[in-house]
Amino acid sequence: MALEEKREKRPPVTPMMIEEEAALRNGSRGLPPGPWAEAAGPRPRTTERHIAVHKRLVLGFAVSILALLAVTMIAVLLSVRFEECGATADGSPRVGGNGSLSGAARQPPGAGMPPGRPEEEEARDGEATAEEKKEEEEEEWQRRRELPPWARPRLPRHLRPLHYNLMLSAFMENFTFSGEVNVQLEVRNASRYIVLHAHRLHIEAVRVAEDKLAGGVRVARSFLYPQTQVFVVVLNRSLEVDRSYNLKIIYNGLIENELLGFFRSSYVLHGERR
Repeated sequence: MALEEKREKRPPVTPMMIEEEAALRNGSRGLPPGPWAEAAGPRPRTTERHIAVHKRLVLGFAVSILALLAVTMIAVLLSVRFEECGATADGSPRVGGNGSLSGAARQPPGAGMPPGRPEEEEARDGEATAEEKKEEEEEEWQRRRELPPWARPRLPRHLRPLHYNLMLSAFMENFTFSGEVNVQLEVRNASRYIVLHAHRLHIEAVRVAEDKLAGGVRVARSFLYPQTQVFVVVLNRSLEVDRSYNLKIIYNGLIENELLGFFRSSYVLHGERR
């Protein structure tokens, strides 16, 4: 009787209760079957393989970003270098953003050129200019129906030498010599030309000075005239009459093997040539 009474007191089992119990067994957290129950159902856990794949993806993305930055920097550097090379080839210095010249423009003149070329070109230009001026002056003298002072058979008489100071150094190893002469000149007639005899010499420097206080007289140009064997000094202004000047010439040449200028000779003594 007691068991029967207890069974009679239990609530009746309804269809709703059966569905809820089935849902709990299926893992739907007590939700009725349907879309909400499926969404709230248990999901599979992330495995270590998936984590490794995610790490590789992140690492690849970072590497691609770094590679892109490196390529961009290299492209910028190459473009700047190309502009500098183009500016150097054009001959115009490239100016930076702050107004300063680039490294190629800051180089001293002639830094990227072969040594000796600019000096040789300037010397050739100077010789060409001197020849042109000499021809122009010769034409001017011809228009006057006169010979220029350096084309005459005798030296002009507008200057008179007062004193010579000569120094020579002979080198017997190669039979050459170097010399320096200082000539004190007296001016009789005003002229801007100094003409004196010289032949087979290489002139290194020419200076004309009045005195230590008055300073020097600028030499416009000088040249050798082999036809009459003279050396001509052309001044920027005429020398004043009744004044004395000092002419200084530094030169070098060969000790000749014939009876000309500074020459060498030999003799035999006791069977030995000296």
